[in-house]
Amino acid sequence: MQWSNSPSRYGLTSVLMHWSVAVVVFGLFALGYWMVGLDYYSSWYRTGPDLHKSIGLVLFALMVLRVLWRVLSPAPAALAEHGALTRFASKLGHAFLYLGLFVVMISGYLISTADGRGIEVFGLFEIPATLTSIPDQEDVAGLVHKFMAWTLVIFAGVHALAALKHHFIDRDRTLLRMFGR
Repeated sequence: MQWSNSPSRYGLTSVLMHWSVAVVVFGLFALGYWMVGLDYYSSWYRTGPDLHKSIGLVLFALMVLRVLWRVLSPAPAALAEHGALTRFASKLGHAFLYLGLFVVMISGYLISTADGRGIEVFGLFEIPATLTSIPDQEDVAGLVHKFMAWTLVIFAGVHALAALKHHFIDRDRTLLRMFGR
C-alpha cells in the first residue's frame, strides 16, 4: 500500500490518521463521560482530567497534521456511481466533522486555561494559557465542549452508518477505500 492518496484510493497515511482519530475521539468521549462523575476523593479525580487534556492536545496536533496532509495529498475523487447529492452530503459531513473536532478541542483548551494556568502534556511540557479574559470563559466553553462533543459523537455514528450503508446496501467501494483497498 502506498503512503499518499491516489486518485482512486486513500493511502496508508490517511487511513491511519482516520482510524486513529476515530478511536481517540470515542476514547476521549468515554473518558470525559466517566470522569465528570468522579468525586473529590476518587484517586482519578486529577489523573482523569490530566489524561483527557493531554490526549486531547495530542489529538489537536494530529488533526493539524491531518488537515495539512489533506492539502498535500488530496482525497481520492468521488466514486462515479455517487450522485450530486451524495457528493455534496459527503463534503458537508466531512467539513462538519473536521470543524466539530476543532470546536471541541479549542473549547476544551479554553476550559482548562480559564484560570490562567497552562496545560501539562503527560508531564513532559506545558501548553501556555493564552486566552484567559473571556467573560465566564470556563462555563461557556464547558457548555460548548459538552454539547459539541455529544453532537460530534452522534454525527460520527451517523457517518459510520452511512459507510456501512454504502458497503452493504449500495455495494460500492466507499468503505473499502477507507481501509486502503
